[in-house]
Amino acid sequence: MALDAETRDQLIDTVRRFVSERLRPLEAKVAEDDAMPEDVVEEMKALGLFGLSIPEAYGGLELSMEEECLVVIELGRTSPAFRSTFGTNVGIGSQALVMFGTEAQKQKYLPGIASGDIITSFALTEPEAGSDSAAVQTRAIRDGDHYVLNGAKRYITNANKADLFTVMARSDPSKPGAGGVSAFLVPRDLPGLSVGKPEKKMGQQGAHVCDVIFDNVRVPVENRIGAEGEGFKVAMQVLDKGRLHISALCVGVAERLIADSVAYAAERKQFGQSLSGFQLVQGMIADCKTEALAARALTMETARKRDAGQNVTMEGAAAKYFASEMVGRVADKAVQIFGGAGYIAEYGIERFYRDVRIFRIYEGTSQIQQVIIARETLKRGG
Repeated sequence: MALDAETRDQLIDTVRRFVSERLRPLEAKVAEDDAMPEDVVEEMKALGLFGLSIPEAYGGLELSMEEECLVVIELGRTSPAFRSTFGTNVGIGSQALVMFGTEAQKQKYLPGIASGDIITSFALTEPEAGSDSAAVQTRAIRDGDHYVLNGAKRYITNANKADLFTVMARSDPSKPGAGGVSAFLVPRDLPGLSVGKPEKKMGQQGAHVCDVIFDNVRVPVENRIGAEGEGFKVAMQVLDKGRLHISALCVGVAERLIADSVAYAAERKQFGQSLSGFQLVQGMIADCKTEALAARALTMETARKRDAGQNVTMEGAAAKYFASEMVGRVADKAVQIFGGAGYIAEYGIERFYRDVRIFRIYEGTSQIQQVIIARETLKRGG
């Protein structure tokens, strides 16, 4: 349900001020501590950030895709770890339930997800299944009114905080590929479920990824999402939406880096003039701005098409592909514009340079996006 223009603008303005006044001053501390302050998490809950995409009937804000992208662009103007704190609740951790869950499942979990009292994670990736998501080997074997889950998931965002996992598991081992995979809601407190230590990562300190282990975890049949064997379809539709969310985030980060680069170039002097007076520096700024504008336009147009009910599998993949590659180039040029200062931690540019690298990998690598774009284009005949 789309907000009226005044309410939407108020929300965006509130998020903008929260980012500027509350989050940006904490960027270095969060990176150094590799932890999110609890008082900040509580403020995020109070602002409704955990429920941006959850239907209003269950306590969420029920933003349209366009509105969600506008909010996420604002959140991109600070360290991505802040957005990751609630990102799985808004995106991949909750959307299988929103799109395909039964009413009983929604009533049980969505209000807590919207409030942030329940943290969700999306458990798809495995040691031998990442880009090849139909190759999952975690088993979910039916045993009466339960499924018994065995296997391991890898690099699961927010796993150490999660209360509820959406798990893709092979319910029919006789069916290779996508047809044998089902989706399940798995509460963290079920016996046999364990979570590994947070991995040390290149960037996005303060946002954690961990292994999740299933050792004879008994999951009630009523916790299956959709019909048996429909897990791959569920996952792909969740990722279609998630890719637009990430595209918007990339745009926001790029806009932050461009603003920082412009400010630094205006004040930093070399050869008797500010850096901004040199045409080669202007060329880098022009390249960054042009690409960011293009990514924003593609993302927002695709979001509006999705809100109109159109199939945007190809456009969503194109937006994620272009935006994630774009922000990598912008971060690289930002380091170059800052020069030696761009390599020093105090300025924060090197941190963003590391932070944005993951955008080309998660929720589908750039190469997977290319495959999707080509496949859908060929299917459409051009």
